[in-house]
Amino acid sequence: MSDAAAAGWALLERARVARLATLAAADGAPHVVPITFACDAARGLIVHAVDHKPKATRALARLANVRADPRASILADHYEEDWSALWWVRADGRAEILEDAPELVDLLVARYPEQYGGEARRPEGPVVALHVERLRSWSA
Repeated sequence: MSDAAAAGWALLERARVARLATLAAADGAPHVVPITFACDAARGLIVHAVDHKPKATRALARLANVRADPRASILADHYEEDWSALWWVRADGRAEILEDAPELVDLLVARYPEQYGGEARRPEGPVVALHVERLRSWSA
């Protein structure tokens, strides 16, 4: 892994939330949603799951979008009034939906123990795994 890629993964690990961008299945328009996520840099993966937060439906647009076109991006960033502390990371790749991936859910539980700790709160929905093909980052 290059130094630039390692620096990008390290910044991702610092972020608590990110945005997932997919292409809308119906018309190819951008579709962006905030996500919680976990990284497995060694495998080049970023994962998130459909969790217990209230949703109108479990048939989420992001899942339909990935099924129709797996190209996706994840963007994490940090803002402060002190602009010397700004940074962002964008991971582009191909997403896949995994219906049974307990080892990836374990990554999320370890990263967000207050939200996902305990069996009753573990994400039960599918996991979306982004196989990172390109990682770009910038920091001030």
